[in-house]
Amino acid sequence: MTTDATGTSLVEDREERSEPTTGILRYSAFTHAPAGGNPAGVVLDASALDATRMRAIAAEVGYSETAFVTGGDVARRRFGVRYFSPLAEVAFCGHATVALAVALAERLGPGEIVLDTPAGEIPVSTTADGTGAVRATLTSVPTRSRPALASELEPALGELGWAPTDLDPALPAHVAFGGNDHLVLAAASRARLADLDYDFDALAEVMRRHGWTTVDLVWRESADRFHARNPFPVGGVVEDPATGAAAAAFGGYLRELGLVPRPGTIAIRQGEDMGRPSDLLIDVSPRDPRTRVTGQAVPIP
Repeated sequence: MTTDATGTSLVEDREERSEPTTGILRYSAFTHAPAGGNPAGVVLDASALDATRMRAIAAEVGYSETAFVTGGDVARRRFGVRYFSPLAEVAFCGHATVALAVALAERLGPGEIVLDTPAGEIPVSTTADGTGAVRATLTSVPTRSRPALASELEPALGELGWAPTDLDPALPAHVAFGGNDHLVLAAASRARLADLDYDFDALAEVMRRHGWTTVDLVWRESADRFHARNPFPVGGVVEDPATGAAAAAFGGYLRELGLVPRPGTIAIRQGEDMGRPSDLLIDVSPRDPRTRVTGQAVPIP
């Protein structure tokens, strides 16, 4: 059991108000309102659960990911975390990390947290404003990005129903990493991004073949503002309304293309086309391979 310095369970209070038999908390990340953002499950004490049970709980919750705290040192504010979609374990999940960090900050107080994930060490800084709303900024593992091969790009476009002319020639297709691999495709227009209708099973097979967690579809509104959509069929959901891991990888993509000549903040608007508007901020520097991803999270009643 994960406890605080007094030996009190970190999950006790909210468990009693939500689901005392399972200890599942529900938060929506990258939003200030529960109707927006990307819902995530959070289990603050998963020390007695094996991988099979964690995956089963994630399937029961039904969100794109659930974060499980498998152990930790509360005095040092350091915790081991695993992430499960309804279908499989993933090495890293950004929106569930933000949700977990906010849940911990609500119990331990704002400050620095370190998460040991299958993808590596993820530092998270949490702060509270005058209303008590908590924001979290995660620092990704080092990112990287490379041009997509024709053998990767052609089947992905085919299963999405996109043509090469639907792509923005100024933003070439890449495979970017920020804890997981994501295929990054830039749409030539906002209308192309809005019209998402793909073959779920066929795209999932292409993604499994290449080891992609999501396909990160983006459209550039301006140099510092993008819109994004993230099909996630390998996780058992059609689309993620906010994808922190893909945002981290996208920071590496922009850096690799030389589109961040100086440290700066990029705004990403996601989820709008599916009725769950989400706002992600990424801080990118040409001299640092890591991306900082910031957002709020709120409990789902």
